[in-house]
Amino acid sequence: MLERRALLVSALSGYEEEIGRWLWCLEDVRRTLISELTGISQNILDSKIDERQTIGSMLYHIALIEADWLYEEVLVTEWDSEISALFPIGCRAEDGSLNHIEGQTLDEHFYRLNKVREVFLSNFRTMDLTDWRKPRVLDQYDVTPEWVVYHLIEHESHHRGQIFQLLKKLRNKCETWSHPDP
Repeated sequence: MLERRALLVSALSGYEEEIGRWLWCLEDVRRTLISELTGISQNILDSKIDERQTIGSMLYHIALIEADWLYEEVLVTEWDSEISALFPIGCRAEDGSLNHIEGQTLDEHFYRLNKVREVFLSNFRTMDLTDWRKPRVLDQYDVTPEWVVYHLIEHESHHRGQIFQLLKKLRNKCETWSHPDP
């Protein structure tokens, strides 16, 4: 018999309650991603199937996009040098695909994701609902921090699905390699 669970959204403590609920959702997506990837091999992290992106490339992209939305849209300021240093390679190649990231360990990817998230969350601790819903007026669009968090939940969830699909294929492929047909 399966253990009965409670499927509830809570507010992260230390935030205005509504903001904390959205940030809890953002954190929940990350929790499931980290949990599923913990312990994977370097080979799985760096492997491509059908010329798609590697898991490592997608993890780099997730962190970079989160940092970009924080600094460019929410804070509308220059990037912190410590965060900027985590991204020596840009987001996209000339053909528009994600830049290929290879050879970085899972710990390095987790550090980058965690550091960006730590800075991201710290910038919402003192935010009230007025600022949460106050549009940042930019050249191409107006955007609120509320929408940014919604978008980042959607963005990371999308890539988490791609990563889980790739992970399943790579694990099946590894099992096939280690147990060849007789």
